[in-house]
Amino acid sequence: MTTILVPADAEWVRNQVRTAFVGPGQQVVEVTRGQAVRAAVAEHDPDLVVLDMQIANMGGIAVSIDLRNEESGGRLPHSTILLLLDREADRFLAARADVEGVLVKPVDPGTLRRAAKVLLERSAATRAALEADDYDDDFDDDVDFDGNDSDDTHVDPPSTSQTA
Repeated sequence: MTTILVPADAEWVRNQVRTAFVGPGQQVVEVTRGQAVRAAVAEHDPDLVVLDMQIANMGGIAVSIDLRNEESGGRLPHSTILLLLDREADRFLAARADVEGVLVKPVDPGTLRRAAKVLLERSAATRAALEADDYDDDFDDDVDFDGNDSDDTHVDPPSTSQTA
């Protein structure tokens, strides 16, 4: 079973993500407060966190940083994070959030599913490589799905040098 955690206070964002992942073998867990994300990750160990940039009382960037801090301290497992940005200009902030992928809202369900598939496949490949002890530390696993490419799998870290 694939577990997807959706931290978002906006009901329309949670509905959009839930709609994209409704199906057998998939479980969507929702939280509405940024401060609840850490506990939800500890409880559900999600395969993917689809995190809204604007979430009540603790933004998506702060939540991402918190999860990475907890992970580096050995208190939480690694979470693959797809950050939902409000606008193209937010890519500057996303570059500092240490997330695996970004999408600019609104996102259609097909693009969201394709982005999740790529990130989950990369996460599985990384885990397998770590278990085989041949992981390449220089591997760039950040993914930027711009929604405009025909294949929606444009690989590029969310950097400050990108232009809209």
